[in-house]
Amino acid sequence: MAWLLLVVAGLLEVGWAVGLKYTEGFTRLWPSVLTLGSMLASVVLLGIAMKSLPVGMSYSVWVGIGAIGTALLGIVLFAEPATAGRLASLGLILAGIVGLKLATPG
Repeated sequence: MAWLLLVVAGLLEVGWAVGLKYTEGFTRLWPSVLTLGSMLASVVLLGIAMKSLPVGMSYSVWVGIGAIGTALLGIVLFAEPATAGRLASLGLILAGIVGLKLATPG
């Protein structure tokens, strides 16, 4: 269950990171409200997951999911470049997340 909460927390991190773009510096009400809500939910779920998962691994996975998801959505939503180097780097982050999961007992 802790892993599921961690993944959901990571996905919410993607939501708030992308949401920041739509807030236009927190000058737009509803995008700002949704972004702040996503931030809060993400951190709360991360904290709950950390009750039973190691802190270093939890935080690294959370950030990794956020980084990969945000970069991919940047490519899809904002026409950011999808260069081979960029995609390979995202693959390395993914490999690190999988490695942490495999190296973590329980």
